[in-house]
Amino acid sequence: MQPQITVSANERLIRRGATTLGCLLAAGWMLGAEAALDRARAQAVATTSASAAAAVAPQAVPGFWDPRHRPDRPDLSRLTVIRFLTETDYPPFNYTGPDGKPAGFNVDLARTLCEEIKVTCTIQMRRFETLVDALSSNRGDAIIASLAVTPELRKRIDFTDPYYRTPARFVSRRDAVMVEVRPEYLEGKKVGVIAGSAHEAYLKVFFTDAELHGYPNDEALRQALRQNEVDFIFGDAISLAFWINGTDSESCCAFSGGPFIESRYFGEGIGIAVKRGNDVLRQALNWALFRIWEKGRYTDLWLRYFSVSPF
Repeated sequence: MQPQITVSANERLIRRGATTLGCLLAAGWMLGAEAALDRARAQAVATTSASAAAAVAPQAVPGFWDPRHRPDRPDLSRLTVIRFLTETDYPPFNYTGPDGKPAGFNVDLARTLCEEIKVTCTIQMRRFETLVDALSSNRGDAIIASLAVTPELRKRIDFTDPYYRTPARFVSRRDAVMVEVRPEYLEGKKVGVIAGSAHEAYLKVFFTDAELHGYPNDEALRQALRQNEVDFIFGDAISLAFWINGTDSESCCAFSGGPFIESRYFGEGIGIAVKRGNDVLRQALNWALFRIWEKGRYTDLWLRYFSVSPF
């Protein structure tokens, strides 16, 4: 249920970092010592400037639409109502409001899309595991429930373009925040990660000189950071954002560096699902998603729900 971009500039940067490190090690002790000194200087600058940068940096809002590729307005005449299906218990994306009605980021996004398309919108809450079958049996027109796009699901349903992704990020204690995290900066550092996860697999490939420590679950992982057992933890940035901003973290920690969003490890993103072959609705939703992003309405909605951005 947990949400999971094409290979990005981030990955290219990481590859360059790993290659640079390998060359330095091969160049001999003297070059290695000089490189280590350079890395230490760069890391010190990154660490000491992090608090100031965070203080002036605007809230990071993801944008997954290219303004150079504006979708054409589709024929909307055949759309009179969109019956959205969503789940019951995945706050802040989906939950039951105090009035007993559907609420959350996905719900508000669905209503905004219907306003843009100018059609009636209904939203039905169901258990997550029943959503795809409900769509396939025509009990709804679209699923908006933080449903991750996967090759398996593509065989059963179609998806719109992604409207958000789940990045991975590093978290450190507040006194050790780094503006940028590169493989050479974490050489010899203790990094906690969920054992057997995609995040662990990513670190094993790109952060080969970090000292990895595997933990069985999020609670153990986060406790390790609070208790100084590790220098960093690496995981799902959305859940980490809520932990950082919540009481459980005891204000101990903050994000270090930016997001990592490589699809091979962290998924293709989150899309709105429609029945296979329903291109009329899929294209209408893609057009409306671009329009609300272009108008700034997506940004307003994002900021309403994410006080600490995972991006």
